This record gives sequence, structure tokens and C-alpha cells, in this order.
Amino acid sequence: MKALDAAALYTACDPARLGFDDTSQLADLDGLLGQDRAEEALHFGLGIHQHGYNLFVLGPSGMGKHTMVSQFLRQCADKEPVASDWIYVANFAHPEKPRAIELAAGRGSAFAYDMRQLVEDLRSAIPNAFETEQYHARLQELHGNFQDRSRQVFVELAEEAEKHGVTVLRARDEFSFVPVKDGRPMKSDEYDALPEEEKQRLTAVISSLEDKLRGILHQRSQWQRELREAIKALNREVGMFAVGHLIEDLKEKYADVKAINEYLSEVQEDVIDNLNAFRDEEEEVEMWETGKAEQSFRGYQVNVLVDNSQASGAPVVYEDLPIFQNLIGRIEYVSQMGTLVTDYMLVKAGALHQANGGYLVLDAHRLLTQPFAWEALKRMLYAEQVYVESPAEMYSLISTVSLEPEPIPLNLKVVLVGERYLYYLLQAYDPDFAELFKVQADFENSIDSNEDNQNLYARLLATLIRKDKLHHFDRDAVARIVEHSRRAVEDTQKLSVHMRSINDLLQEADYWARRGGRERVSRADVQQAIDKQIYRADRVQRHVVEEIRRGTLLIDTEGGVTAQVNALVVNELGRFAFGHPARVTATVRVGEGEVVDIEREVDLGGSIHSKGVMILSAYLAARFAGSKPLSLAATLVFEQNYGGIEGDSATVAELCALLSALADLPIRQSLAVTGSANQRGQLQPVGGINEKIEGFFDVCRARGLNGEQGVVIPANNVDHLMLREDVVEAARQGQFHIYAVATVDEAIEVLTGVSAGAIDAQGEYPRDTVNDKVKRRLEDFAETRHEFAKPGDGDEDDEGDQQNSDPKSG
Repeated sequence: MKALDAAALYTACDPARLGFDDTSQLADLDGLLGQDRAEEALHFGLGIHQHGYNLFVLGPSGMGKHTMVSQFLRQCADKEPVASDWIYVANFAHPEKPRAIELAAGRGSAFAYDMRQLVEDLRSAIPNAFETEQYHARLQELHGNFQDRSRQVFVELAEEAEKHGVTVLRARDEFSFVPVKDGRPMKSDEYDALPEEEKQRLTAVISSLEDKLRGILHQRSQWQRELREAIKALNREVGMFAVGHLIEDLKEKYADVKAINEYLSEVQEDVIDNLNAFRDEEEEVEMWETGKAEQSFRGYQVNVLVDNSQASGAPVVYEDLPIFQNLIGRIEYVSQMGTLVTDYMLVKAGALHQANGGYLVLDAHRLLTQPFAWEALKRMLYAEQVYVESPAEMYSLISTVSLEPEPIPLNLKVVLVGERYLYYLLQAYDPDFAELFKVQADFENSIDSNEDNQNLYARLLATLIRKDKLHHFDRDAVARIVEHSRRAVEDTQKLSVHMRSINDLLQEADYWARRGGRERVSRADVQQAIDKQIYRADRVQRHVVEEIRRGTLLIDTEGGVTAQVNALVVNELGRFAFGHPARVTATVRVGEGEVVDIEREVDLGGSIHSKGVMILSAYLAARFAGSKPLSLAATLVFEQNYGGIEGDSATVAELCALLSALADLPIRQSLAVTGSANQRGQLQPVGGINEKIEGFFDVCRARGLNGEQGVVIPANNVDHLMLREDVVEAARQGQFHIYAVATVDEAIEVLTGVSAGAIDAQGEYPRDTVNDKVKRRLEDFAETRHEFAKPGDGDEDDEGDQQNSDPKSG
């Protein structure tokens, strides 16, 4: 079979077809490159306003989903109205339940300033109102009326006592009645000398006067209460005079906000009820010094929870640490006298508050790994309101008195960004997910590599170059990036849109150009960046090649060996993948049709690899044992494998090793083979084809290329070939060969140099072909097995047993 031409091993990008000299001539790319499906989903998800139509943006890590989605959302948000401000104010009736009020953007901070100014105005207006002559005159009048009334009743009481020969003695607030003689209080001996009748009269008079005194004192207490109420009414009247116009001015300013007017009415009542906090200058100074005044006036402050005064358009918020408190907000505490206390001014906004009226972008993996965060987000979206709560209080972990802030209505779109497996896991295991995230925006890994897309791709590169302030790339450099992109996606008809890799390559190529003192980045700079990326990561690969070259790992690259094939495997270490050969050997003998995969028996083979071995067993049985039992016992093993083996890309290698063992034909060790085979012997494409070919090439080059070495690959993998320049050059000079085969027969012909042979109408293969040798060997196995299955001659016991077991006997 003829090897592939060198032109088929690498699909170059013609710089002349790009239509520019360097990227400075290209306009920035608007929109998402090659993401029509995702872009349409984003438009739909943002345009529909029904409940549950939040978005999940899915695609591999490093695609630039966060950046592209944020840019897309920002473009949409700029066309939308600015979101409202939200404030918390005191609830004087229920202090533990502060009230939430919605205001137009910018009015929240303005109202907070107005309230601070109101407190300052009240601190001067109220004391001034109580220092007027009119107030003091009215106050003095009230006190005078009380004194006059009190004095009058006591005068009347004293006159009545005097009529009955008794006088009233007063010491402070204590009263006593004493008989008089000659206008003076009677002495004890004079009282004792009185007749008994007179004593009884005086006792009765004094008792009657005491009863009247008690009534007067009770009435005086009532007058004192009336005086206090009158003074309180006077103070309220004066306070209202001082406060009313200030409050009314604010009410007029915020007349369009009913909640603000209700709150201001409550503020007015609270100020009137606490006038002393503003009146007594000495007391106020003491309160400010002790911090009590700030606490007293704190109820008139405004907690601006969300301030959109500087915003333009709807908010787009990305929360990079979506813990519970960062999502829904938190209530902070301060320590006072060893006790944790809080109030509505210590309520802090979360990402849901900040994004309300706009868009909230969250990383799905980070969200799901934070305790309580995912469940909290779902509760808020279901309720369509956000309420601040503490996990510690939810689970009764603390006993501190806390707050129950009024919930805030929630109107936003949540955009989760994550990998595909997270989306499908949530779809499968969380029934709430399908109700809340009904729109999926699935990002493509690649785009078609046609001329139009190549030019768009160049504009994308120009956009990234300007964004990071890099040197511009000439068209040869862009062409090399396009070629590298094809290799990254393992398809000559596609271009990778893995933004992280693209951006890394641009920055590293720019570094080498700057280091070389060049103003423009050339193809050589791009190639150097690619080579250096590989060099930094290929330590293990170089070690493997070295071990093979020295013979520590047994790999033959010349000669022929029966039942031994060089398979090709790929190892992935982080972002770097490399291929290398691995020896596969087979043994065959008479048996019952079992092919033993040693890797599977010792738990080193994965399920897909085991499936491949079972497929080749089915292939042998179907092709060579259609009318006879497959009397084969075979073993397959990857020699010197001390780790796991997964995948079915070694199926062809294992099958060829078995065919070689059965046909007793040597396999060319100068060739390696990769490919997956089905039960019909057709070859199926495999991944990592470039790395596998280059891995075997590196081993052969280390030992010296002899012109016979090469790799056998599935024909369907030809469109995926983007090999290194040194491999292509070796193929061009006939030092290394790539054979593309479509069937197992073609593969075994290349590996053995013997025709596989096609079956004829009688079910026979041409003499001495590979398939003929295999078929005859399996027939010999079947005959041998049949011979061993016959009963032994002259064995009377066996013969008797057989006769006794005959159901017709006796």
C-alpha cells in the first residue's frame, strides 16, 4: 500500500488569501465568533420575562464564556433603564423588622443625606423653639395656675381649721393639725388640762380636717398630672411648630413615594416623643460624649442598601465568591458591653440586591461547592424576593437577638456559567434546576475553517491584540495561528475557539517578538512560542523516549516479530498531551473461544478497552468460525504497563497481534499502528492522532530513521492530520511513512507484507494469504479440540458409564 503524500499530512493556511498585511488593518470583532446557537439562546433568555427563564451557559473550561457572556450582557444592559435604589429605614413600631423602600436611581443616597441634614436642623431648631419668651410665658402660666389652685385650697383649709380652734403646721410636704390657744399652738400640758368634752371635739375636728387634707392632696396630685399633660401638650405644640415645617418640606420633596411619606410621619411622631434628646444642651453633650446620642439619633439614619446613582443601564454583576452571605446579604453585629447587638444600619447587600433589575453572573462550580448557597439561590428565585437571613440563625447555632429585614422584590436574570457535565448532572438530579434554568446556551468548541471564518478569526485575534496592547501580527503569523488552531481541535476543517489557549499563544508570541526587538510579530515568533510551550511541558515525554532508546522500555523499530505489534497510546499531563509506542503481544492455543485481556484481569484495563477486546473476539468468531466452534484460547497484554489502559484505539493493534500469532507471520516492527475496529473489521477514527504519530517518530528518530519506519492509521483520520514540520519533512524525503487503511485486512497487509486475501463464493481464501493461514490454524485447533473430546479407547469404565447413561439401555 502506498503511503500518504506529505501534502496530506499538514493543511497549510495560505497567507495570501487573508487579505491584509497585519492585524492593525482589521476592525474589532463584534459579537461571538461561531457561536450562533449560543448567541440566539442568550437573546431568547434575556428577551423572555416569564418566571424560570434563567440561563445556563455551558461549554469547556477556557472557552472565554465568562468574558463573552459579560460583554454580551453589558451590551444588552446598556440599552435598559437604570435599576432602582433600595434603602432600609427604621420601623418604630417593630424595631426588629426594618422597612425596605424602593427609590429611583440616585434618590436613595439623596434621601440619606436629607435625613442627616434633618437631624442637624432639628438639633438647632428644637432647642431654639423652647428658648422663646412665648414658651416660657405659657409654661410659667401653667405653673402659676397650678400654684394658685394649690394655694387656694390650702388657704381655705387653714381658715376652716382656724374657725374650729385648730391651726395647720407644714414641714416640707408633711402637714399636721394642732389646737391653738391665744393664737399660738397649744402646749401638751395645756391640752391635757382641757375638759374631756373639749378634747373629743378637737379630736373630731382634727379627724375631719385630715380627711379634707387627704382629699386636697389627692386633688393636688391630679392637678400635677394635669400640669404635666398640659406641659407635654405645650411641648408637643412647640415641638410640632419646630419640626413640622422641616418634615413637611421633605414630604413635599418625596411626595411621589408613599412609603417615604409614611416613614416621615413616623419620624415626626418619634421626634415629638423624644424631644428631650434634642432640648437639653448639657444632656445632649453628655450623650454625644458617651455615644448615646448617636444611638438615639440612629433611628433617623438611612441604610442605602443599593446605590445606582453612578450607574448607566441595568446592572451586570459577577460574583466571583458566591458564598451564602455574598449572595443574599448579611447582618453584621457589633460588641457592646460584651454583648453582640445589631440594627438595620448593619444590614449589608448581597449580589442579588446589587444585580436586582439586571443580570447576575455566577460560576456554577463555585456556587455548587459553597454550603447553603445553591439552595438559598433557588429559594430566592422561587419566591421572587430576596430576604437577608443568617445560616447560624436558620440552624439555631446562635441565640443573639437579630433582625428580620423586610424582603425586597426580586426581578433579575441569573446566568450560570459552567462545564457541560454540571449542566447535565443538575438536569438529572435536581428537579428544581429545570424549573428555574430553562434556557441553555451551549458554546461550540470549534467553527468551520472556511475563508470567511478565517477572516473573522483574524479579526478576533486583532481584537485580543488591542485589548492586551500587544504588537500587531503579520499575516504569516496569523496563518500559523490558524494552522495551530486546526491542530488544537484535531480537524483540518475546523478552527478552535478555545479562547484561553489563543490568548496565551498571542501573549507568548508577542513576548518573543519584543525580546527580539521586532515591532511586528512574525510566523517565527508564533512558532517559537509553540515550541517553548511544548518544551516547558515535555519532560516526561523526553524521559519516555530516552528509556526506549536505551532499551529500558522494550520497543523494536526494525525487523519482524510474530505476535508482537507496536501500538500507540496518548498520555495527558495537564494541558499537554504526548504519544508513545507500547508493545502489545499475543499468545494463542487450543481452547474454548476465550480471548483473555490480562489488563482487565488485573484491573488495569478500563471498560472501553475491555469492550474493544470483546469486539475483536466477536470479529474472529464471525469471520473464521461461522460453521465450527472457535476453539481458541488467547491472551493479550500491553507489555511493561504498570498503570491503567483505557480506550479502544489499540483494538487494531491487538487484533493484528492475534492474527500474526494465528498465521505465524512476523509483524514489521518498523511500523506502529493505531485505530479502533468494529465487529466487521472496519477501522474507526481515534483521538490524539497527531501526538501518536509524532510519538513514534520521535522514538524512531532517536534510534535513527532507516526509511522503513512509519505509522498505520485509520483512513478516516486523514482529515485530522496536522503533523509537526519535521515529521512532514521526513515523510517528504521518504524517511517516514503514514499509511491510511480502512479495514483490518489492509492493516495486516501493511504490517506483514502478505496479502490478506478475500473470501470466495465457496467460503475459502486464496492459498497462503493471511486469512487463509488464520482460518486453517483455527480449523486445526477445532480438530484438536474435537480429538481431545472423544472418549479414550479401551477404557472399559468409561464405556460402561456411557452405556449406563444411555436412556435406551435396560
